[in-house]
Amino acid sequence: MTGARDDLLDVVRRESRRQGLRLAVAAGAGAVLALASVALLGVSGWFIVGAALAGTGGLAAVQLFNYLLPAACIRLLAILRTGARYVERVAGHDAALLVLARLRPRLYATLASGAPHRAMALAAGDAANRLVQDIDALQTRLVRASAPWSLGAGAVVALTLSALATPWAALVILAGMGAAISAASLLGRRVAETSRRLRHESGRLKAEVAALEAAAPELKAYDLIGWAQDRVAHAAEGVDQARVALAAAEGRVSAWQWAVTGLTAGGVLIVAQGAPLALTALATLAAVAGVEAAGGLAAALLQAGEADAALDRLAELTEPAPAASEQPVGAAIQAPGLDLPLAPPARLAVLGVSGVGKTQLIERLMGLRPADDGALRVGGAPVGRLSSEASRPMFAYCPQTITLLDADVGANLRLAKPSAETAELWAVLEAVGLAERFGREGLASPVGPNGARLSGGERRRLTLARAYLRDAPWLVLDEPTEGLDEATEQRVLAGVQAHLKRTGQGLILASHRPAPLRLCDQTVSVRAAPNARLQSA
Repeated sequence: MTGARDDLLDVVRRESRRQGLRLAVAAGAGAVLALASVALLGVSGWFIVGAALAGTGGLAAVQLFNYLLPAACIRLLAILRTGARYVERVAGHDAALLVLARLRPRLYATLASGAPHRAMALAAGDAANRLVQDIDALQTRLVRASAPWSLGAGAVVALTLSALATPWAALVILAGMGAAISAASLLGRRVAETSRRLRHESGRLKAEVAALEAAAPELKAYDLIGWAQDRVAHAAEGVDQARVALAAAEGRVSAWQWAVTGLTAGGVLIVAQGAPLALTALATLAAVAGVEAAGGLAAALLQAGEADAALDRLAELTEPAPAASEQPVGAAIQAPGLDLPLAPPARLAVLGVSGVGKTQLIERLMGLRPADDGALRVGGAPVGRLSSEASRPMFAYCPQTITLLDADVGANLRLAKPSAETAELWAVLEAVGLAERFGREGLASPVGPNGARLSGGERRRLTLARAYLRDAPWLVLDEPTEGLDEATEQRVLAGVQAHLKRTGQGLILASHRPAPLRLCDQTVSVRAAPNARLQSA
């Protein structure tokens, strides 16, 4: 995983360099912000104490006290602080959003081109956490990139102003800032661990809710709503405990920052005894502002720990698949027990009792599951030695488990062929008997979350229509007529027959129903997954 993490970090750095100007502006504005904040607090303290002392000195002292210059300086510093904060936030977030706008598609592309079984193993909640929240954690790290510059500027101003009272005050402030940063770095590890736990628990809760939501009709039918609520409550309890632990860890960091601030200010008051009272006030408030500037870097270090953990989780997704050592030649498939490879337009039926591994055999052949034994071959090459880019174009798949986008009919069909013309989409809908069903609203008909607006048979036929659009040597159908009545089944199978004759595709079919099996001229009997024995029909 180290290689994947380094590659991902290189991408982040490369994209950050492309936004170098914006990040530089954010860093410069952060430095001005810290400078103005520290100077504003220190000068304000000096001005207030100086004015008070002048007031106690009589009318002559009041008339001699120049309040116009420090008042103007305070206004200038306040304006600089407000403007610098605005520029820092705008430039920093703009750069971060532009970096992530390029990074997120790269991550999706890497995940799609990687080992398919890794993506298929992700629960919905875990995938959402990694691809949304973890990427957002990287955004926070980019936004906080100006923290070292802010610390540097704040430290220079704080040390300079405090030295006007006594050089010892500058040393006390320097020690306080160092203590604030060091402790935050140490405590940040605990915060990062707790944050990692919170993200894990959040992903588990989302996955639990998604699974129970999908089973809502069954839960209601069997009066299991209370049971489902208990499961959600148990998962939510884990999230709550993680949040409490995270809040406690962050609270300890905050408490340490406040303690260091108080001790530093008290130390400055002690070492500045004998200095003019106004300069003592200036040094004390400069100490407070200086430690606060160090707190900005401390917060950045805490978030850097979270970002590193997020980077590790993203690296698990983007770890490249083993390099393909062979390339397919042709589209023939081969499995144990088959004397000669099968090539399109051959038609193969996968037989076996329920649960024996028919779907697993198909998915191994397609490269969707690991197949390292070399027994399954595509294009003369072992499936385990083919990249997903090499094996994916070989198959047009209609799986047993249906997945549809929460979009319209056209968008779901174009997953198989983004460039498909409208006429092509209507042709495949006609082939599966759905053209009339969507005739009123057309291709813009919404299907709902995972096809919730459609019946089970309609969802299956829409998935079959999508497979028709894929220009691949093999059409792979896993229980294509499950849930269909006999008349609809015959119509769908007639469409499959016509499609195969027109395209010359081969067919790999798994079904428990006798009618679809009549399309095939050879069979493979799955005795015990993952072994199979092929025999002529």
